[in-house]
Amino acid sequence: MNSGLRRFAQRPPADPQERCELCSRPIEHEHSHVVNVASRAILCACRPCYLLFTHSGAGKHRAVPERYVHVPDLVGGRAWWESAGIPVRIAFVFTNSELGTPVAFYPSPAGATECLLALESWTRLVEDNPVLDLAPDVEALLVNVDGDRFEAFVVPIDACYRLVGIVRLNWKGFDGGADAWREIDAFFEDLRDHG
Repeated sequence: MNSGLRRFAQRPPADPQERCELCSRPIEHEHSHVVNVASRAILCACRPCYLLFTHSGAGKHRAVPERYVHVPDLVGGRAWWESAGIPVRIAFVFTNSELGTPVAFYPSPAGATECLLALESWTRLVEDNPVLDLAPDVEALLVNVDGDRFEAFVVPIDACYRLVGIVRLNWKGFDGGADAWREIDAFFEDLRDHG
């Protein structure tokens, strides 16, 4: 192969720098995110691109806010959880603006798994807890039920998917294993400190 063709056959060196998925500008490891509402994709964004989507009417993309609120005393929380019939101890709920309804997911070894949600119980929960005025598509209520402990957090949607990633990477066997639960517990401890 002549030297002129060889340069096209060689792979370019990998770019170790993360890049904005909207404009390709280099970004820091800690960066903001934007949600594509139609595809549900979470995109890494530089600050200028992120700011483009912080206002209502920004089209198919929405900036993921940075609000974290620990809500250990969610009014009617445990009753809502039981009436919703969510079969696991950790789940998150957000309003899907494309569907116009709240949707619930739980982290599993297979990824984010959707579960059915009793809509009337969700409406009541939101009415009883003004903190649950969640921005559609980009903020979620994340619930952790562990025995007698029932705690809730208002979090950016990317935090929920970070938890999904923790479960997928660490889950072993039927019950997850000690390593998975250590990582999950550390995630919730960080949330308590953050909110």
